[in-house]
Amino acid sequence: MFGDFSALPHNLNARRECRAIIETPRGARQKIGYDPSTGAFRLRHVLADGMMFPIDFGFIPSTRGEDGDPLDVMVYGDEPFFPGCLVDVRLIGVIEATQTDERETCRNDRLMAVPLVTRRYGEVRSMDDLPPGLVGEITAFWVTYNRLRDRTFDVLDIGDATRAADLVQAATLAP
Repeated sequence: MFGDFSALPHNLNARRECRAIIETPRGARQKIGYDPSTGAFRLRHVLADGMMFPIDFGFIPSTRGEDGDPLDVMVYGDEPFFPGCLVDVRLIGVIEATQTDERETCRNDRLMAVPLVTRRYGEVRSMDDLPPGLVGEITAFWVTYNRLRDRTFDVLDIGDATRAADLVQAATLAP
């Protein structure tokens, strides 16, 4: 249906630019995820009343994190994207974190990026360039999101764009 996103190169370059696939748009109450077994986007669950995704959420194709999934990415753009949208982005940082459920703890970082095609965010190069308090709001969202699903999300560090690019490089699958 949509093809094999795992085979789509992310094209990480020296300017820390790569590709992202959006799964869940900003403002959504439904968590949507790509299902490689069907090649379609699937409704995973519905957030509690009053909760919504504060930022577009997706993944970096052709990568694999410690949790076995492609690396997660949050894209801060002019308008919400739609599920399946391929977006060329610039990495601006990372929220390094662990996620724990009843069985195990693993790294589950959240890369931060801005789209390359933008009217407002062309000059954003780091998370310091984002509106004050935004990173704190996003980390609070993930802590609450996981708590409501009987998991914990513990922030380890806030890394810069170089750290984000290093994580992408380390998680890149061989072609």
